[in-house]
Amino acid sequence: MIKADSVSIEQCAKLLKDRRLTIAFAESATGGVLTSTYAKLPNAGTFLKGGIVCYDAKLKEELLGVPKGLIDQYSPESKEVTQEMAVLLKNLIDADVLVAVTGLLSAGGSESAEKPVGTMFYSIALGDKVMNCRELFKGTPDAIVSQTIEQIGKTITKTLINHQPSKNIVN
Repeated sequence: MIKADSVSIEQCAKLLKDRRLTIAFAESATGGVLTSTYAKLPNAGTFLKGGIVCYDAKLKEELLGVPKGLIDQYSPESKEVTQEMAVLLKNLIDADVLVAVTGLLSAGGSESAEKPVGTMFYSIALGDKVMNCRELFKGTPDAIVSQTIEQIGKTITKTLINHQPSKNIVN
């Protein structure tokens, strides 16, 4: 599992804290590990607003408000659904940076030749922009989650470094 002393996670947290930005997570495949990783960092209360776990597609619909038609069309583990999760999270948690993650940790979901096990989707909503990412990781479910969290930390950091401050999220 990811350690709270991960360089990419620490750097991300420092940028959030230094810029007085807050972050929130909507997690599916990572099952709360992403939020937990950030919660273990020093001074997490200054930047972490919280997170929700919506592993089941029904929770994506009922809790976040992701349209059932979007889930049916693209699957719960898709760029389109993940992006909608990130944008809609703003309705539940008022944070500057909104991150959503879905993916396939093991067989039995929506995997296919184009979307094999290990495919992870994450979206980062910041200001009026949403960045969508797709990664393919190998290994056990724990290894895939760890790699995903590391990559999300790196991507948020890069996004924050390149971002011109703005407080508006478009729904």
